[in-house]
Amino acid sequence: MNFKKLDQQKAKLDSYRPLHPTIVSNLREDLIVRWTYNSNAIEGNTLTLNETKVALEGITIGGKSLREHFEAINHKEAIEFVEGLVSKDEILSEYTIKSLHALILKNIDNENAGSYRNINVLISGANHRPPSAIEVPSKMEAFVSWYKSEAQTLHAVERACRVHVDFVGIHPFSDGNGRTSRLLMNFELMKSGFPPVILKVENRLAYYEALDKAHTLGEYEDFITLIANLVEESFEPYWFVLENA
Repeated sequence: MNFKKLDQQKAKLDSYRPLHPTIVSNLREDLIVRWTYNSNAIEGNTLTLNETKVALEGITIGGKSLREHFEAINHKEAIEFVEGLVSKDEILSEYTIKSLHALILKNIDNENAGSYRNINVLISGANHRPPSAIEVPSKMEAFVSWYKSEAQTLHAVERACRVHVDFVGIHPFSDGNGRTSRLLMNFELMKSGFPPVILKVENRLAYYEALDKAHTLGEYEDFITLIANLVEESFEPYWFVLENA
């Protein structure tokens, strides 16, 4: 796939950097709420966008479970963790992946937070069957090894897509794999200077179908196209706030 248009958009954004702190703060605040809402909603969290915003401000929503509140708060903390990794120019390791996952399940499932699964799992509605629990450590070791070598030769957008697809295909944790995979994908994009993407809950079907196709047939094109379109969309808020800059 040709990423020339996305590279041009990135070069244009780079020409404005460093952005004014007020612009950065405004965009970041909006991004955290929308990213958290959509990523959790894909997994079945029933908080609305506005309820997510309020929950992130520390206010409890009546009629919503404690778990749903923790999912919102934890996701924000996980984004902040990813931002920290990006600022330090870290690369992925099993330790950082486990640390990220530990934040996702904090106060929800402390026993399994940050630990690879010891049970076999199925992905609901998918044709792909993740490897058995006993294979997970070696699969993750191979995944990180691939990431540190071959993956570094790929365009940043393709690498981010492959990280997401291959990680979630292993499904190394008993819960929280989807959220973790989307954070890892955006970590790769952000590290390379692209804005993070938001996979909207209304695109869930196309997202799942593209994932399953990549897992079962080894065909990544649909998934890469889906994400590349979202990367293009992710520049739009920047152009809006920079219009008169």
